[in-house]
Amino acid sequence: MVRNFLFSVIATLLLWGQSALAQDSVYVQIEAQPSLTAAEDRLRDYASELSDVNGFDLGRGWYGIALGPYPRSDAENVLRSLRAQRLIPGDSYIEGPERYGQRIWPIGAGPATVPAISAPEITAAPEPEPQQADETPREARASEAFLTREEREALQIALQWAGYYNSAIDGAFGRGTRSSMAAWQGDNGFEATGILTTAQRAELFRQYNAVLEGMDITPVRDTRAGIAVDLPLGAVSFSRYDSPFAHFDPTGAVDGARVLLISQPGDRDRLAGLYEIMQTLDIVPLEGPRDRNRDGFTLTGQNNRIVSHTEARLSDGAIKGFTLVWPAGDEDRRTRVLAAMQSSFAPIEGVLDPAVIAEDSQSVDLVSGLAIRKPKLTASGFFVDRQGRVATTDTAVANCGRITLNSDYNAEVMATDPALGVAVLRATQSLAPNDVAQFRDGAPRLQSEIAVAGFSFGGVLPSATMTFGRLSDLSGLNGENTLSRLAVTTLDGDAGGPVLDDGGAVIGMLVPHDAGGRQLPDNVNFATNSAALQQVLTLAGVSPQVTPGLARLDPVDLTEKATAMTVLVSCWE
Repeated sequence: MVRNFLFSVIATLLLWGQSALAQDSVYVQIEAQPSLTAAEDRLRDYASELSDVNGFDLGRGWYGIALGPYPRSDAENVLRSLRAQRLIPGDSYIEGPERYGQRIWPIGAGPATVPAISAPEITAAPEPEPQQADETPREARASEAFLTREEREALQIALQWAGYYNSAIDGAFGRGTRSSMAAWQGDNGFEATGILTTAQRAELFRQYNAVLEGMDITPVRDTRAGIAVDLPLGAVSFSRYDSPFAHFDPTGAVDGARVLLISQPGDRDRLAGLYEIMQTLDIVPLEGPRDRNRDGFTLTGQNNRIVSHTEARLSDGAIKGFTLVWPAGDEDRRTRVLAAMQSSFAPIEGVLDPAVIAEDSQSVDLVSGLAIRKPKLTASGFFVDRQGRVATTDTAVANCGRITLNSDYNAEVMATDPALGVAVLRATQSLAPNDVAQFRDGAPRLQSEIAVAGFSFGGVLPSATMTFGRLSDLSGLNGENTLSRLAVTTLDGDAGGPVLDDGGAVIGMLVPHDAGGRQLPDNVNFATNSAALQQVLTLAGVSPQVTPGLARLDPVDLTEKATAMTVLVSCWE
């Protein structure tokens, strides 16, 4: 894709002609650093081999390294010559003095807008004749003939962005391109000739670039991360390194804008791990296309708050890429900023040290300083057959955009019984349980020992926990024959978990502690009993395993059996 910053250059060339530009005093921009110390180190390195080395404050904590100033034609020759000798980076470019702030090198050398000096041993190219500001259709067609293929493609892209062109970007001005030019001319008060004059081309590009006003898209060369890329420094600014990311946080100009540069040593296994980790982050919404191969991936996600795009690639033992996060509803700017980043992104020498970790990012809820996506509600459930179907409480899966089992498997609701507070789920992908419930046939003995398995603390712990108590009654407080009353203290996350006798047979499912809005003592809980659960499962097409009773297990074996069948149920937005 044509790099966005070229459009402003093209428009200027078309309007004023190349001869005016050739007389400007310009610099050869070769590098930018996110700290003064790093910039001074690189300035010393360059000054030991090159003349005319300058350092400038670029603003927002960045510092630029440039050669010059030179007349533009000399600068172009310097750029080509030093690139060919590999004395400067291949992505160096020409920049005007207005981009630079206070000079930091050489000390006391003055501002950037000093008279240009001639570059040694380089002959300036002859200046072309100045171009008219506007032309007749015949003259416009003649000037159009001097456009390069890239410039012609740029015009098609600008027309496409404006909504007038919907065909291939091929640089060929056929019937479709001519019709779109005429339509644009008519809508903008010009004669609809289908041939844009120099001034009209400049106006089209002005409109195209207006959406990026204030974005300050600037080439950034981060030698610590080993990445060169154009970034919207009007919307984000460098914040910190926290492996494997260089964080660029919002400046406030665009609410919610964020950029991450991704850089880490790695192989295909680490690339696959990064792919999975990125999808756990709050800044990467789940809805959107994913594409992954052995050496790279892209992730695009969108919700009602943000649109996020991530891409990364493995090359020469390093994984490098970026994430752009942008507020939803600002697609014109987002797509243009993304295109600028994609077209300019280039791995360079260097990779971020994995040991670089920010002190304030050490939390189980954070990955390299980024928040992990959290469900709006978690509960417990348990496997009821070998196909991986799960019983849980219906309140745990109400109004969910997505349901997961053990955080890894997507699930859907098969059936619910609101009167009993039971829901039956099935995984949408193949799932093999470690153990399944065996439902007790017949009533257990009053005051017998029972155990409840559940994810008391949501997904903080890797497996279910056990809570022990006694069976207080075979009915509810109002005599309900579908409930059992338990003398056990539980937490909210335990709701939906299995209630087992001392042999591991399931005698019920724990219901939420506040079911029915009743205020009960902490150690008073209720469970939908085994008979009622079996009826719900049978109506849902599940054949539950039934047992008259199992031999008593010691607490260790009972815990192992119970946690093997218990499932973390998560409800997501």
